Amino acid sequence: MSERGAWSGSCAAAVAIACAGLLGLGGCAVGPDAQPPANTAPQQWSAELARGLTASSPDLAQWWALLGDSLLDDLVRRAIGGNTDMKGAVARIREARARRAEAGGAPLPSLDANASYTRRRSGGGGSSAAASVLESDYFATGFDASWEIDLFGGLRRTIEQRQAELEASRADFGNVMVSVLAEVARNYVEVRSLQARIAIAESSARSQTDTLELVRLRRDGGLGDELEVAQAEYNLADTRARIPVLQTSLASARNRLAVLLGVGAGSLDAELAAPAPVPSAPASVAVGMPAELLRRRPDVARAEQQLVAATAAVGVATADLYPKLTLSGSIGLSSLDLASLGSSASRVFAIGPSLTWNVFDAGRIRHRIEAQSALQEQALATYEGAVLTAYEEAENALVAYVREQVRRDSLGEAVAAARLADDLARTQYQHGLVDFQRVLETERAALVFQESLAISSAAVTTDLIALYKALGGGWAPATPAPPPRLGSRLGSSRGFRQLASAGTAPRAPRGPGGTAAPRPATSWAGYSLTGVMKGPQARCHPVSRL
Repeated sequence: MSERGAWSGSCAAAVAIACAGLLGLGGCAVGPDAQPPANTAPQQWSAELARGLTASSPDLAQWWALLGDSLLDDLVRRAIGGNTDMKGAVARIREARARRAEAGGAPLPSLDANASYTRRRSGGGGSSAAASVLESDYFATGFDASWEIDLFGGLRRTIEQRQAELEASRADFGNVMVSVLAEVARNYVEVRSLQARIAIAESSARSQTDTLELVRLRRDGGLGDELEVAQAEYNLADTRARIPVLQTSLASARNRLAVLLGVGAGSLDAELAAPAPVPSAPASVAVGMPAELLRRRPDVARAEQQLVAATAAVGVATADLYPKLTLSGSIGLSSLDLASLGSSASRVFAIGPSLTWNVFDAGRIRHRIEAQSALQEQALATYEGAVLTAYEEAENALVAYVREQVRRDSLGEAVAAARLADDLARTQYQHGLVDFQRVLETERAALVFQESLAISSAAVTTDLIALYKALGGGWAPATPAPPPRLGSRLGSSRGFRQLASAGTAPRAPRGPGGTAAPRPATSWAGYSLTGVMKGPQARCHPVSRL
């Protein structure tokens, strides 16, 4: 047989072995599959939908625009581009994408180029000096290739794991965005609320200054005494003492807002120096139904994808129980003489499959599978906790928003009554009908109620922001890829038919004309597992989809 014939025959044999491995075993992916759970959402909110709340489907992509404050819109836009936490989340997405790309290259053949030169010297063992030394040169160059045939899906499970980790990092970015934008709006509302409270304190101080002058005039005219003057003075001093505390809180809120935008503390002082009203809540607020909540919550989506990754990791560990088939080959040139390195006689090649199996390491591998299964259970518990937390936060936010509006309205009535009482007390005091103690009481009540009203008015808007955050506002969930669901076309043997049927996901419903019905945006928002895997499971993939 010629050299070319031998080369071709060896290559054909190796390719035939590899194809036989692919056809016989290459369609199976071991390990459990993630299954969509039956998440039973409440039919309606337990909280009362009142005070403008409606069950209409909300558009929360830019919920802050509903507050009608152009400066807040600008601050949110700048936070999206400058916040350091969001930059870190973007970097984590790039990291996960790179790891996914790295895993995607694992099933492909690898090719290495090499070149070497060796100078050899050895003893000849003879009696003469010439016979005792042997020297030679060795030149070699060529290519080495290897290809691990993914017989039991360990590499495919790794890709599945990395893809889920990528989706989890994207959902994590959404979670960071939801939190950051809510914090920007909340701190902006706090800035405006503190400015309003400072204005109330300063106005009260001016009014109390007028009262002090009145008391002094009455004392000088013999109608009052030093006690009334002292009472008016400490009342005024107490009000003035409130202002520095509020100014400190205002500076802290402005600095926190600046950091949220990714700029230095004090950078927004000039921009936020002029007082402005607290953004008010719109008359109508759409919150949707509880069944829509999980599709909008990025933390639930992140926990969901982490569960998918943990499930795939069990398959990665399970694949180590099975043999690994690698097709290796090399082609090159080797010669003892550099001049003849390119001749046909210097051509060398080697090709053939190799099979490795950790036969005596199954105990350690099974323990690793058990550990990964425990991590899978932890991820499931985390997901279930995220679902419960999502409903809890939404219900709490609904109650807080409605109840705070009731409180605000009552405080508005109290402020109106306190102002009237203050005016009446002053008038009666000037005419000598009441003592100064009555004036002090009404002044203090007016100040307290006005400040409480300002706090409550801001709390209504803050509670609305918390509600938008609880509903997942500010993040538009992407349509996720459905979980891998591949059946078997190869199960000619009983054993592989059993492997193909183990843990196979149900087929998608068929639409008109026999085509697959389109999936909703997030039709598989989560997974339920049917228990800890007790042994290796496999699912056979059709070769046409590998």
